[in-house]
Amino acid sequence: MELGGKSVLVTGGGSGIGLGIALALAREGCRVAIAGRGEERLRSGAAQFTGSPPIVYHPCDVAVRSDVAGLFDWLDQQGRLPLDILVTSAGINVARRKMCELDPADWDRLLDVNATGTYNCMHAALPGMRQRRDGLIVSISSIAGKRALALAGPGYCASKFAATALGTAIGLEERPNGIRVTNIYPGEVDTPILEQRPVPVPAEKRARMVHPEDIAACVVTIAKLPPHVLVPELVILPLYQEYA
Repeated sequence: MELGGKSVLVTGGGSGIGLGIALALAREGCRVAIAGRGEERLRSGAAQFTGSPPIVYHPCDVAVRSDVAGLFDWLDQQGRLPLDILVTSAGINVARRKMCELDPADWDRLLDVNATGTYNCMHAALPGMRQRRDGLIVSISSIAGKRALALAGPGYCASKFAATALGTAIGLEERPNGIRVTNIYPGEVDTPILEQRPVPVPAEKRARMVHPEDIAACVVTIAKLPPHVLVPELVILPLYQEYA
């Protein structure tokens, strides 16, 4: 399956995993739009691709439903609906993440962005995909959304478990409509979210982690599969990280 001309939206596309996926799909000839909270970061990320068609961007806080509605209105005005591919990659964590120190406001924000934000974007994208009876949704969860990890904290784990269940349940519902949903569960990835770790991560360890372009290569492969083939789940880890 060639990807040239496919309409793509990547949330959390200004940096990290989202930007890595956006750049990889743009290189395949997709019409890529990225969204995120920081306009300057989006502008800088989009500028990393100098090919054609260019990556376009629109500021959006996925946790705010009116922002998501505005994002999809903008996509419609740009002639980019219905989407062929939606990648939900917006996600956060906090530094004070142990239950004994997790602020209730941080708990709310984790659930708002990582779970409700994913729902908001899927909810907005699905009607067009249903109408066309085709579409791919790639949801970037985490291995902390399959196995609770002390390092990630209960708030992040809970939010990612919710995102995992959301992608799985929607995938089961939408298969008859020709819509495929893939949950991706990365282990440790060298992205800006590491800046929220309670203890700084040394450069030598970051070099051994999974990198955004590694996940992007997997997404491109999944997107190129024929419409009758589904990859429901993918776990991707650095070689040193245990997972069982």
